[in-house]
Amino acid sequence: MDIRTGLPLPSMGEIMAQLTVYFLVEDYLNYWLHRLLHTKWGYEKIHHVHHEFTAPMAYAAWYGHWAEMLILAVPSLAGPALVPCHVTTLWIWFAARLVESLNIHSGFKLPFNAEKYIPFYGGAEHHDYHHYIGGQSKSNFAPVFTYCDYIYGTDKGYKYHKATLAKLKELAGSDVQKGADNGFNGGKQD
Repeated sequence: MDIRTGLPLPSMGEIMAQLTVYFLVEDYLNYWLHRLLHTKWGYEKIHHVHHEFTAPMAYAAWYGHWAEMLILAVPSLAGPALVPCHVTTLWIWFAARLVESLNIHSGFKLPFNAEKYIPFYGGAEHHDYHHYIGGQSKSNFAPVFTYCDYIYGTDKGYKYHKATLAKLKELAGSDVQKGADNGFNGGKQD
């Protein structure tokens, strides 16, 4: 990688353009490598370690087999290798990727979450479903954005799951509005 270290420092526009490219390149390559890790061989030999965590937890972001860490480092380094940058941008990239990885494994939908501001951003809920399903997962492979899952049809299970939850929530809401005694109305149960 041709990393610059001297002055001048990159402009904000240059940094943002490079980070955009890095996230898109990393997301696309990571999607395919992650899918490969969910093949029978990849899962049994390598990726099952990461999926020992079925509940969201930030620690799970970097918990995995050593081979998985090496394999998934390739997409993170591919962007800077294709579009060389200043060392400042490289450190911002590494920090942004780390924070994003911790975010999608955290299980929290924070008020300032990127889902609200960035189209096709998956966030914690998107990746939580992937861990919830576990080794059988054939969906939600994308680490950051959801465009690969959408294009290649690997988001169908997640969409069905969300629709089912929304329908259950709607039914529960209509029962509460009707005054149905469902055991969750806060009244005393004998």
